Amino acid sequence: MEEQAMLARDLVLRVCAGATEFDPHWIRADGKVTTPFLVPRDRNLVRAVVAAGRAMGVDRLLVCRTRPEFSYDPVTEVPLDTDTLIDLVRGWGPVPTDFLVCVEDFSAAVLVTADELTVAAGPADFVRELVGADIPQARAHFGARARAEGGSVLTRAAQLYDCAGTGARHARGPRGPGPDLAERLVRGVDRARRRSPRAVRSLRALRGAWGWLMVVALLVAPLAVPGLEAALPALAAAFVLLLQLAWLARSRTVSFAALLRVAAFGALLLWPLALSEAAVVRLLGTDPYGVLGYTYVAVSVEEIGKLLPLLFLALAARRRLRRLAAVDFLLLAAASGAGFQLAERLLTEVSLGGPDLSADGGLFLPGGSTVTDPAGTVLAVFSGHAVTTGLVGAALGLAVVGRRYGAWVRLLPPVALILAFLEHLNLNARLANAALHPASDLVHGLLGGGVLTPWLLVLLLLCAVAMDHRMIATAAESTPPLPGQPPLARLRRWARGRSVAMRVRVPADIAPLFRRMALSWVDLPVTLATTLSTIVHELAVATIAARRGPGVLCDTWRFLRLRRGNAMGEARSAGRPRRHHPSQEELTRQSRELARRLGLAATGGVTGAVAAMYAAGVYAAVTAPAAPLGPDGNERTAYAFVALDRIQGWLGGLTAVESAWAAAVVAAVLTLLLSGNGVPYAHPRMREFLRAPTANTGAILGMLAPGQAGYAVLGLVGLLLPRRVDRLLTR
Repeated sequence: MEEQAMLARDLVLRVCAGATEFDPHWIRADGKVTTPFLVPRDRNLVRAVVAAGRAMGVDRLLVCRTRPEFSYDPVTEVPLDTDTLIDLVRGWGPVPTDFLVCVEDFSAAVLVTADELTVAAGPADFVRELVGADIPQARAHFGARARAEGGSVLTRAAQLYDCAGTGARHARGPRGPGPDLAERLVRGVDRARRRSPRAVRSLRALRGAWGWLMVVALLVAPLAVPGLEAALPALAAAFVLLLQLAWLARSRTVSFAALLRVAAFGALLLWPLALSEAAVVRLLGTDPYGVLGYTYVAVSVEEIGKLLPLLFLALAARRRLRRLAAVDFLLLAAASGAGFQLAERLLTEVSLGGPDLSADGGLFLPGGSTVTDPAGTVLAVFSGHAVTTGLVGAALGLAVVGRRYGAWVRLLPPVALILAFLEHLNLNARLANAALHPASDLVHGLLGGGVLTPWLLVLLLLCAVAMDHRMIATAAESTPPLPGQPPLARLRRWARGRSVAMRVRVPADIAPLFRRMALSWVDLPVTLATTLSTIVHELAVATIAARRGPGVLCDTWRFLRLRRGNAMGEARSAGRPRRHHPSQEELTRQSRELARRLGLAATGGVTGAVAAMYAAGVYAAVTAPAAPLGPDGNERTAYAFVALDRIQGWLGGLTAVESAWAAAVVAAVLTLLLSGNGVPYAHPRMREFLRAPTANTGAILGMLAPGQAGYAVLGLVGLLLPRRVDRLLTR
């Protein structure tokens, strides 16, 4: 607030629509969390208001009366002291009146009416100090009391602040859109787990046994057919790349198993894309092994075709698409590219009978290629299909999820697509003994020349994670809280206090563009502090869950992912009707059950924070170092059509037995990508296993498919954690 006195009229007009109501436009700005509640006007309320001010990191609050007869009274600045605020309210006289307590930059406020109705609005940290950790429960209790008492004041407040529920009492079902195909499939699988547990256990055991049989096939096949040894390293590279991206994506709502299924879909895309390239080359009347086929035809078809899984997701899971976080677009696109990269590398190395000499052997985001001349000079660097497609997916995610941040985010997808196109075009042109046009070469150099692309992908991933957590924080009205008190409270208070102090110094009469830029820079520490606090919170909860066994740990992982999906769906819907999946009641039940199992349950609801423990895998695939290309070009990397053409020629020289082994390798790769990678649902108990080890063998196979071995290792390691990890969070 400026040094001169501010009139109560000015403050009320900024925040309120009336003496007892907040302005809806002010509430929607910056995604404020709003919660009405009923509480006596006593010292406890004032003490909670002061605590909410401390949570915002400020040292003073603005207080004024909201009724029209007090419009020309000055606004009072009060320190964060309970007695001072009480003395101010008592000085107004014995008759209760409505008054407003506001933060200096108008980002949070408490409206106290003459009755018991009080409304808090602002960031989630501010509102939690007033209504408790479980904001959705507080809103539900207020809505239930408003329906029970039926008074005009409570009913009006419940409707204004969206606490009245999804429909009338006589409504047969919740309003909103129906389920899509993906949700129906998930519901069907859940019903099968409940209604036919014995059949599901048998299928799990069969899946686990089949998965390990496929691993044996990958190990034995190279002994029968030379050249098939490339399958296991290529599959391991795809697993490691997606694991690295999934571990960094701390706001993802898609499971790792879903990413591997998309990778299998991307691998199968090689065949239709190769046919498309052949059709285009035939239409142009050119040589598929020529420069035109290698460059413009191959690059255009592949860079667009690798994004087809996102299109199919929009058709088969349109509701799920509306709950995706920004980082999910990156992961899905990268998974499609990783699958295409796996298929292309596998077909090329098998048909050539040796490793791809241009493939890089790095551990960070493996799958790239480096082309050198006989003297060792680097001619072209390609970061890999997964990285380039993931970069385009990251730009799409930022543009779709962050469209409210301005029109400039719409420029990201075209720029990312140009970067991916030029990088791929430069590689294929070098392989075809050609070169980019000088103008294209200049743009390609300005965009990093392929060397910076993995780091640009990581940068966009971190930006997407920060944007996602900022949006998740605005959905606290309907998102069940994490068990335990959020950590890093001091850091959040410092960031919010700095933001409040700097926002009041940004002039209101400057150009809107410069004002938005200044406010974005001021809010950046708050976004980073909130993101870091939430990530640490989830990690802490998972660590506590790991000490209680694999069952609790796996349930925690699933809850964290579903909770983020619910929050992203609420934030992206912007108040429009939407379908909750899972339902709000089911997610709330899971939250309370998890808090009870972790020993972090509190009276009146769940209070706390959750943690997740993650570990990165080790990439052990052995690949040959980069070497110069032969002058005849026979060992150069192929694009989709050439890879398919070569593998057809290679298959034509096999015997029936060797063809069977090749088919077994293809089946093994697809099997290990499509099944047995999800977080286990069932876990055999040690007591039951000791009593009947033979009967529980199927249960062990059901939870120990090849892709689930990592979950089992983390669950067993968690049992060794010391008891003091329970003190990472408090109630």
